[in-house]
Amino acid sequence: MDITQYDIEIRRHAFIRSLEIRITPDMVEATIKGGKIKRFGKNNVKFIKKYKKFMVICVGEIVGTKIKIFTIEKGG
Repeated sequence: MDITQYDIEIRRHAFIRSLEIRITPDMVEATIKGGKIKRFGKNNVKFIKKYKKFMVICVGEIVGTKIKIFTIEKGG
């Protein structure tokens, strides 16, 4: 999947929650641009990037030419 064709939009709620669990905006950007991409369902997508002590998972939905990130999680 080529994400350069899509506009990435991070929802306000996801951004605030990511800061609460100490995931910085540059980590979110690195996850979206350089992480592993997994599609699930009809229009949903996950971006996954492993760091030394945890994983960052960005969950989004493909709507037309946009990918809307609505959840950012920290995995084990």
